[in-house]
Amino acid sequence: MYAIVETGGKQYRVKPGDTIAVERLTGEPGEVLDLGRVLLVAGNGDTPRIGSPGVEGAVVRAEVVEHARGEKIIVFRYKSKVRYRRKTGHRQALTRLRITDILLDGESTAKVAEPARPEPVAVAEPGPAAVTETEEAAPTTPVRRRRSASAAEEVTEAAEAETPQSADESGPTPTAGASEPPATEKPESEHTES
Repeated sequence: MYAIVETGGKQYRVKPGDTIAVERLTGEPGEVLDLGRVLLVAGNGDTPRIGSPGVEGAVVRAEVVEHARGEKIIVFRYKSKVRYRRKTGHRQALTRLRITDILLDGESTAKVAEPARPEPVAVAEPGPAAVTETEEAAPTTPVRRRRSASAAEEVTEAAEAETPQSADESGPTPTAGASEPPATEKPESEHTES
């Protein structure tokens, strides 16, 4: 069973056992509050009861857990060309509520919790072909293996052999006959004056 309640101008979908943070409400921690503005009650296979605007006779009962403040938000006002800038922060005051029950016409809609029955587990005979249900359901993930120290050294040595140690080695290899670097300037005789 779930309900949609309105508090603080916002709507929340709640069910018994949920904890929600709403706008600050009056009440001390441990106190029980009734949220009367219930917009919809549905679930348990029943036809949903939709209010106009609220469902008649529906109340959501909640316990105040704590009062807290939300995350800080930054408000920055800016006007171009006139050097107007204002920076302020804001933290919203919140109340944390634990939903304890949903009441319809004064009656609780919470089911009586049935004790959970343990599921039967198939017992397989020991052997190489025996597989239990838990092994079938568990996803198989590949096993990550680490390289041995010698393999890691081989990889780093190969990488060092391929890359040059400095920028001088990365240039063209010199030929046996060329001992002088190629000339980049033009001789003065080629320059023409205009």
